[in-house]
Amino acid sequence: MSAARPPEGDRHRSPKGGGRSASRTDHTVRADTQLPPGVAERRATMPGLLRHRARSTPSRVALREKTRGIWRAVTWADYFERVRAFALFLRSEGFGPGDKLAIASDGTPEWFFADLAAQSLGGVTVGIYPTNPWPELQYIVRHCRAKVVVCGDQEQTDKVLDAMRQDGGLPDLRRVLTVDWKGMRHYTDSALMPFASALEAGQALAADAGQLAAFDAALDAVDADQDALIVYTSGTTGMPKGARLSHAGIVSDAAALGAVQGFAGKPLTVVCYLPLCHVAERLMSPVMQLVYGSIVNFAESIDAVTHNLHEIGPSFFFGVPRIWEKLQYEILIKSRDARPIARRAFTRALAIATPIAERTIANGGRPVSLRDSFVAWLLRVTVFSNLLAGVGLDRAWVAMTGGASISPSVILFFRALGVPIYQIYGMTETSGASHSQSASMSRLGWCGPLLPGVVEQRVAPDGELQLRGAIVFKGYLYDEAATRAAFDDGWLGTGDVVELDEATGQVQVVDRKKAILITSGGKNITPSLIENALKESLYISEAVLLGDGRHFVTALIQIDLDTVGKWAQERGIAYTTYETLARLDEVNALIAQDVKRVNDRFSRVENIRKFAILKKQLDHDDGELTATMKVRRRVIEKKFAAEIEYLYGPEKVAA
Repeated sequence: MSAARPPEGDRHRSPKGGGRSASRTDHTVRADTQLPPGVAERRATMPGLLRHRARSTPSRVALREKTRGIWRAVTWADYFERVRAFALFLRSEGFGPGDKLAIASDGTPEWFFADLAAQSLGGVTVGIYPTNPWPELQYIVRHCRAKVVVCGDQEQTDKVLDAMRQDGGLPDLRRVLTVDWKGMRHYTDSALMPFASALEAGQALAADAGQLAAFDAALDAVDADQDALIVYTSGTTGMPKGARLSHAGIVSDAAALGAVQGFAGKPLTVVCYLPLCHVAERLMSPVMQLVYGSIVNFAESIDAVTHNLHEIGPSFFFGVPRIWEKLQYEILIKSRDARPIARRAFTRALAIATPIAERTIANGGRPVSLRDSFVAWLLRVTVFSNLLAGVGLDRAWVAMTGGASISPSVILFFRALGVPIYQIYGMTETSGASHSQSASMSRLGWCGPLLPGVVEQRVAPDGELQLRGAIVFKGYLYDEAATRAAFDDGWLGTGDVVELDEATGQVQVVDRKKAILITSGGKNITPSLIENALKESLYISEAVLLGDGRHFVTALIQIDLDTVGKWAQERGIAYTTYETLARLDEVNALIAQDVKRVNDRFSRVENIRKFAILKKQLDHDDGELTATMKVRRRVIEKKFAAEIEYLYGPEKVAA
């Protein structure tokens, strides 16, 4: 793929400007061959990297957002000017070193502007999930003592206002800024202000040379080792804790991950679609962009990401397992709905490509023969390319997944189609990533070796993975007890039980340390292995294994509304809602087939004797999932006690 300069219409935009983008090929740029100053030495700060980009490549496109059907671009120079303008506004409001700015919004350019503006003044940014109800928002904003909150729209603003008025309010909050002011003209709270008005005020201040000098001095004073952001953990067992991440930690993490994947000198166009308060999206979009100079395209929403993928055609895509499963399903449906000759061609091509992919992975990412290499290329060009183009992956030369376990069958499927997906492992407390697969280390079911130069590992006697190094967090905000509990003699406990390949340093996550089930007969069972096997089915979106202290194993299963719904429609089976679909005997029989398939892969003691299909979808708002869509097992077991009682009958839990 050749590099291309941004079209003239997208260069030198004024802060209020923006132009219609050309085709997606016009926005492919190559990452810098040389890393910006300070990255290798781990002394770079994120706002410092932004200033470097604005000075070295001012007219290159940095951000793209779709507004009223038109993709509009922001150059690096414009990006820096808006960050500086908002920082000058914050400074005029008394915001300074160590102060906290919270952001409750979907991913937008304004998220980036506010984030780096606060950091430019030595402040710290705190992201809040847009799905968080107001009590959770209140807890985070109050706990971090945020002075300013930036809201994406009226919905987020209303939650902040509710948090200000109820249960003790938000005593440290001074200003609430809203990006999309639609529907808010009648709001009169004195703390409220449109984000655009703050930006205009900052632009007026930027006309003063003294203000500009003060901004540069503040930015120069920011130390790479100080806090850059606070990321609140998911809180599967209680209220979330705020992990303190430094500039040096997350910048060196992005640099190391990009080095493993060979980002330098390669085309980097990415899609930002996950919540930016999640450390993975923060790492992959804004931080990776600052280090390697990529273009970030904002998806219209997470629901529209597959549509936007087709429009953007990214060269690099990070997807959580559920997104990859959804893309796999879309490709299978497209092939199934194709004309008979095309459908047969796809089925035959996949049957040929899959064993080639298996051999390639087993051979360290290299084809075992020229014949395999040629056949894989031919199948992609003649059969798979159109299907990949339909979901926007035809230009992706590298892809990653992380955040949860992914079925090896999904990775194998995309590898067969010509899209290698490399699994990464990490956590909030390690700045997002500590391990990564690569072209030469892509063993199915494993997470690759450590990122070089930024982290060390050891395995504790109980099998827990422990880490230490430059990317490890600085502790939990205002919680010394939790910080002490997280470390063992300077090593961070991940809470994950792993298997370590001593020869290569690769790790395989067996399960969460606290999630291991022990039956009444004393048998240890790893639930994630069986749950992931169940979720390989296109018809199962979530599975929760039960059996701790019980005589046998059971499962609560959430069906996938889209795939099971389509299955029912193809057979003329009527339903109206998720609940009516889940109650159908035909659906129960369908899921029973997949449960049997999984049981055949495991020992008898690990077999699922009974299962129940949940009559509702698990939801974050109902407390059943964390904001990152992880299952809260204790809540599940309490809320679905009737279903569990049905599965086990009069059996008592072992003492």
